[in-house]
Amino acid sequence: MPITDRVLALVVALVWGLNFVAIHLSLQQFPPFFLVALRFAVIAVPTVVLVRRPAVPWPWLLAYGFGFGVLQFVFLYLAMDNGMPTGLASLVLQSSAPFTVLLAGLVLRERLTARQSAGVGLAVLGLATIAAYRAGLDGGATVLPVLLTLCGGVGWALGNVANRQARSDRPFALMLWMTVVPPVPMLALYLALEGPARIGASLTTLNTVRGSLALAGLGFTVIAATLVGSGLWTALMSRHPSSTVAPFSMLVPVVGIAASAALLHEPTTAVELAAGAVVVAGVLLSTRPQRRRQLMTTGGDQPATEVMADRGERARRAPAPRSSRQQASGADSPRAARTDSSA
Repeated sequence: MPITDRVLALVVALVWGLNFVAIHLSLQQFPPFFLVALRFAVIAVPTVVLVRRPAVPWPWLLAYGFGFGVLQFVFLYLAMDNGMPTGLASLVLQSSAPFTVLLAGLVLRERLTARQSAGVGLAVLGLATIAAYRAGLDGGATVLPVLLTLCGGVGWALGNVANRQARSDRPFALMLWMTVVPPVPMLALYLALEGPARIGASLTTLNTVRGSLALAGLGFTVIAATLVGSGLWTALMSRHPSSTVAPFSMLVPVVGIAASAALLHEPTTAVELAAGAVVVAGVLLSTRPQRRRQLMTTGGDQPATEVMADRGERARRAPAPRSSRQQASGADSPRAARTDSSA
């Protein structure tokens, strides 16, 4: 992955980490399922009118929208609405990275190197350490919110694989059209489970401080997290293997825990900071570029291993040595005649 794309992946991790604080503020005002529908409907309506649909098969577009837009956020918002701490939610959702690697191997036949496997394993170890510690704190998440957030990670992974398989030459347009999928099923789900009463209450109290903060959080989610963050993520997933891009999402909980501690006053301890450092180390290990070996060709573009392979291939393709009789008769060939005349 080029250094520019690595920086863009870090920007996505920063934006998505801060987005968990924005989601927390929005959930103080809006019901979770309605908030998901509202988040994507704000983008979907102008997209249908103004943006030409990318030339990708409908099944992959629908799978991308259903995994990334519906499954991920219905479980995440439901978990946070049922008591999942903001910092811990940002952590557990990053289970999408190993889920993505696993699904990419099963569905797309992508192969992991030993270094990538070690990096992912190290990052997962750091995530598991933080999750175990946070779950044991007083007032921590119960089992149900954690399981709901893990389901959100599976949904994100399914969206990653569908995004990768779509292979659109217009990744930003693909991300915009993905937002067309979630609003209708999310509204139908909300109306079926809870009815319109909470929606009315949330919309009629927007003039309060809590309502203003919720709108600000929604604005950050739509513009920064969805348009900027998801747009960059879609572009990165279209240019690189899933197993290369997905580990960067493990940096999101480092930002999320720090932001929730600073802005929401959620406690952060030395154990969490140390485990967060392990997560960062794992991401760096799994995404570090391969070292280029010393070049042996005059052009300087071919690694030594490739040079040796080419030499071996040329040696195998070379004609067998001629016998002494063939060499003698070769004097009558045009090439030999030219040699004799030049002598």
